Amino acid sequence: MSIATILLLFIAGFLSGVVNAIAGGGTFLTFGAMTLAGLPPIAANATSSITQFPGYITSTLAYRREFSGLWKSALVLGLVSALGALGGALFLISLSNPAFRAMVPWLLIAATAVFAAGPKLRPKQAGQSHPATPLGLTLQAVTSFYGGFFGAGMGIMMLASLGLASGGDYHRLNALKNFLSIVIAAVAIIVFSTAGAVSWLHAAIMVPAVALGGYAGVAIARRVPQALLRWLVVAAGLGLAIYYFVTG
Repeated sequence: MSIATILLLFIAGFLSGVVNAIAGGGTFLTFGAMTLAGLPPIAANATSSITQFPGYITSTLAYRREFSGLWKSALVLGLVSALGALGGALFLISLSNPAFRAMVPWLLIAATAVFAAGPKLRPKQAGQSHPATPLGLTLQAVTSFYGGFFGAGMGIMMLASLGLASGGDYHRLNALKNFLSIVIAAVAIIVFSTAGAVSWLHAAIMVPAVALGGYAGVAIARRVPQALLRWLVVAAGLGLAIYYFVTG
C-alpha cells in the first residue's frame, strides 16, 4: 500500500469521525475512500462497518444517563434489529461485486436524500414514550436490514423509525439509536468477518483516525455550522454516486 493511499484512508477516517460527531454521515467518507483506494465495493462496505463501530460504543456510553429506563424497549428493539441486520448482511455477501456495484450509485443517492432531509425526519424534541407499536417494529426491522446491507444514512432513518416505535424525547431516542447501532454493526461485522469480506489492513488504518476525528469533532462543533458540514457530506454522497455512474 502506497503512502498516498495510507494518507487518503487516514484523512478520510479522521474527517468521518469529525462529521459523525457533529452531523453524522461519516460512512459516506470511509466507504468512498476505500473504493478509491481500490477495494471492491463489498469489501469497502464491510470494512466501513468496522471503522464506524467504536464510535457507536463511545456514543452509547456518553448517553448512559438518558439510556436508563430504556432497557425493556432496548431488548425488544435489539432483537428485531439483530434479525434485520443478519438478513441485510447475508443478502450483501450473497451478491457478486458487479451486482452490488450496480446498486451502489442508487443506494448512495437514496442515502444522500435521506441524509439531506435528516432535520425534517428527526422526531420532535419532546414526546411521550410508549410501548413499541407493530408499525414501529416493522420500520425498525427494515431500517436494520438496510443497516446490515449498506448503512449510509442509517442513523437518520433509525431516529425516524424509533419515534414511531417507542416515542420519547430526542436525546432518549438518540441514546436508543446508538445502542441499536452497536447491535446492527456487531451482527454485520460477525457475518462479514466470517465470510472473509473485511480488509483488516484498511480497517487498522482508519479506526484510530475515526477515533481521533470523533474527539476533535467536539471542539470543531463549536466553530463550524452543522448546516455547512451537512451539505459537504451531501456533496460527497452525490459525488460518489456520480463517480459510480460514470465508471460503471
